[in-house]
Parts: sequence; structure tokens; C-alpha cells
Amino acid sequence: MLARRNEAQPAPQALEEAADWLMRMSERELSDRERGEWELWKASSPERTRAWARAQLLQGKLGGLPPSLAMSALDRPSSPERRAAIGKLALLLALVPAGWGGWKLSQTQQWSADYRTAVGQQRELTLADGSKITLNTDSAIDVLFDASQRLIHLREGEILVQTAADISPMARPFVVTTRQGRMQALGTRFTVRALPPQTHLAVLEGAVKVELADNRQQTPLIVNAGQRTDFSSSTFGAVSATDRYAGAWSQGMLMADKMRLADFVAELTRYRRGFIRLDPAIADLRISGAYPISDSQRTLNMLAQTYPILVSGHLNGYWVMLSRA
Repeated sequence: MLARRNEAQPAPQALEEAADWLMRMSERELSDRERGEWELWKASSPERTRAWARAQLLQGKLGGLPPSLAMSALDRPSSPERRAAIGKLALLLALVPAGWGGWKLSQTQQWSADYRTAVGQQRELTLADGSKITLNTDSAIDVLFDASQRLIHLREGEILVQTAADISPMARPFVVTTRQGRMQALGTRFTVRALPPQTHLAVLEGAVKVELADNRQQTPLIVNAGQRTDFSSSTFGAVSATDRYAGAWSQGMLMADKMRLADFVAELTRYRRGFIRLDPAIADLRISGAYPISDSQRTLNMLAQTYPILVSGHLNGYWVMLSRA
């Protein structure tokens, strides 16, 4: 029986066990004794039956394991590399059926880009004209400088842009594009985040002129310092005051000022591999403070020390549950 979208989520332990069996089957043929143990395991509880159904669905989509995980199957059963691979595979099982498609698309977008960052990584680039680009977690860009323009295409993720004056005779415009539109810097510092089907723009210094990808007849929007907006490919959103902590991520910090815990967790999840599940009973808890994004476990520990929150980890830390202490 294949996993369905509306079925209950298998428990983390069952997903990890299913991932372990899938890894073992990828490395060799099971012996008769092992196959009997697998059959008993699979039928021993509804949780395990559902977990293995997801493993079958994932196998059908992939035709095998992703290469990076398949190589880990060859390691010793108790090696840290193999255990980490099992944890990653368990996460894929938790996301099935949508997870593999999104994972595959993300990998393709990332690896074919000119510059990219992994989850939890940040990277600063100095371009040929002296402009600086900082890529946030899980981001990818293409860079095209020619005789007529300086172009950055944001494929996914988020960037902080600090433009430099162009010294070429053409005085080339500095432009950032996303699927939703074109942003021309007017001597400025700003952040752009791809949030399909929208783009989020926050201007810290100077101004940015925005043109929509699918509505060129619309008068361009000028967003000034201290302002932010979200826009789709055809419609501008409202212009409002930017968050005073916009860009704090480039300094390695996640800032909260009476932020809902649910919103904070959504942001923190961007910087770590795995899941953070939140008990709805504490979703509206308001938190404040400065938290390091390079060490999400430390951030979770800080929350638990400051607020009535219990942090429970599973699957070697890949799956975390936050509940009321």
C-alpha cells in the first residue's frame, strides 16, 4: 500500500528504522534470516507499515537511493557517516510524496548556478565592479556583467546587495532579477528574497526601481530607504516600513522583538537541515532576543532556558519537537 497525503505521519523512530532497512537493502541482498526479520518488523505495527510504504514510494520515484546517500550505505553499520545518511533518508521519507520532487528541483537549481550556498551557509562575494553580494542560507545566483549591464539573477533564497559605482564609460545599471520582476539599484543597499510566487524587497539605503515581469505596462515602483514591499509577477504589494532588523542575518544573527514563536521557528528552520515541529499550544508565545543562526541547536537551547519550552530531539537531531515545558 502506498503512502497517501492524508494519512497520519509515521513516528520518527519508525521512519529511521525504515531508512535503515532501505539502506541495508541497497548495499546487498538480504539473507533469508534478515528477510524474515524485515517482514516481522514491517508487520509489527501500523506505524512501521506506513513508514515502509513511504520507503517503497521513494524507491519508485528514485529507482534507488540518491548517490550521496547510496555511498554512505557502504560504510560500517555504526559509522557516523552512515548514521547521518540514515537520518537524511528518514527526512526524505517524512516528506514523501512531495519531498523528493522538491529536493531534486532544489539540487538542480543549486548546482547549475554560478554561486550557491548550502542550508545554514552564508557567503560574501566581491564582484568585478566592487559591488558586494552576500548569499543567505540555501541560495543560488547567476552573475552576468557585459558592456550594457550588471545583472544578478536570484534563482532562489535571499541576498544582501551593496552596490558600487560603475566606472565603465557606459555607466551600466545594476539590476537584480527574480521570476517576479526586475529591480534596478539607484545607488543602494538592499535585500531580496525569493518567496514564490512573490519577491520580498527591503531597501536599507538609497532606492530601488521595480518593474513587474508580466505587467510591463504598470508604472515602475520606487522603493526608498527604510521601505519594503512584496510583489508578484503582475501586481505590486503595499509599501511599508522595513523591519529594523532586516539584514541582521548577514551578521549571523536572527533577531526577535516580541515575535510569535511560530514565526520565529519558520525562520530558524531555514538555517538547519531537518524538521522543527511546534505544539500549537505555544505557537503564539512572544519571544525577544538575538539568536545565532550558525548554531541552531544553541538557539533552541537558549529558548528552552528563557521560556517555558521543552525541546525534544529525534533522528540524531534531524527532527525536533517544541512543546510546553
